[in-house]
Amino acid sequence: MRELFHPDVQQVSLASLLYALGDPVRLEIAQRLAREGEQSCSALCCDVAKSTLSHHFKILREAGVVYSRKEGTQRINSLRKAELDQRFPGVMDALLAVADN
Repeated sequence: MRELFHPDVQQVSLASLLYALGDPVRLEIAQRLAREGEQSCSALCCDVAKSTLSHHFKILREAGVVYSRKEGTQRINSLRKAELDQRFPGVMDALLAVADN
């Protein structure tokens, strides 16, 4: 299995972060990871096709929003909130808070 791309936090741009979280499904994934912690892809399934969900995870991962690691046959995802807070202080809190309303 090939390695997944995870950008260094210094490579993450505000535009890519906002783009990645501009989709309701991806924002919901980020909210759930923030609220519940690490989750497998299957635990985070939304009302979308598996291929569509994979696409959303790819966008989140390549934008630097989530980190995915392989554990057995599953991919475990975590929100890179602490790293993103260092890079863009307060942005993730604001996006997650607004989305909760």
